Amino acid sequence: MIKMSYREAIRQAMMEEMERDPDVVLIGEDVGCYGGCFQVTPGMIERFGPQQVIETPVSEECIVGVAVGAAIMGMKPIVEVMYGDFSTLAADPLINHAAKIHFMSAGQQSVPLVYRTPMGSGTGAAAQHTQSLEALFTNVPGLKIVYPATPADAKGLMKSAIRDPNPVLFFEHKLYGAEDLVPAEDYLIPLGKADIKRQGSDVTIITYGKTVFTALEAARILEDDEISAEVLDLRSLRPLDTEAILSSAKKTGRVVVLHEAPRFGGFAGEIISTIVEDLEAFSALKAPVARVCGLDMPTPFNKHLEQQLPPSAKRIIDAVLAMFQG
Repeated sequence: MIKMSYREAIRQAMMEEMERDPDVVLIGEDVGCYGGCFQVTPGMIERFGPQQVIETPVSEECIVGVAVGAAIMGMKPIVEVMYGDFSTLAADPLINHAAKIHFMSAGQQSVPLVYRTPMGSGTGAAAQHTQSLEALFTNVPGLKIVYPATPADAKGLMKSAIRDPNPVLFFEHKLYGAEDLVPAEDYLIPLGKADIKRQGSDVTIITYGKTVFTALEAARILEDDEISAEVLDLRSLRPLDTEAILSSAKKTGRVVVLHEAPRFGGFAGEIISTIVEDLEAFSALKAPVARVCGLDMPTPFNKHLEQQLPPSAKRIIDAVLAMFQG
């Protein structure tokens, strides 16, 4: 095992795959000499040259459109877009082209594209650079969506995403300096498989991305109240590991769903539907399923106010304790 940061794990995964297959190319704004907006790609243009690390103008729709065409023609592009908020600009080639080509060509063409972009708050970048927009894309058939939390998951999922013949949206949180142990050997993590980050017996906290760390913090504090909390990290939103969700819900009988995006229309609703539409899981519930989500408002340009938007450990704990009252 090797200790490395979240950004290092993503970079190492891309570099290993680019060395393994010269058709894998990195494309985006400032990914070369500057090393990427969040310094994920430094040194890559020196190592692979401008044929595999391609600098682009500032046009997200153009970048993704070019990548879709390159993928159809046999390349395996990795697109970096600086902020997830700019995915609105890239939505047309992603939703109307990348997600549809395989179906519209009766399986004759595929789009092996990875779309990398950071989501969520934490950088003080205000309302247009801090949104969590994953739910805009989870409703689109033809797209696969992953959102890893740890360096080990990020590396394994990135390598699997690059090798997948379908378009994969690879969402990243902004705790790029977070460090953890990563296997030294080559490995893959299959898309669509959740991971239990902490075993528990009294309540399940289901989440993904940065809020995995918040969930683990809450679980540690809940131990003081002799409540054993299981933390289920989805890792993939599409395909969704419904088996893991149902298994944990039936095991504990209490579920809190957690994400940084606003509650209304958020992905938590899909997770809850998975539970309540399954008779066995629904019958096992000892309390209504709770949602702990980001506040329903744009992010203020004030770091103290921004810190109040995402779910906190306290809000999770309050939701859990309410399940044991009455």
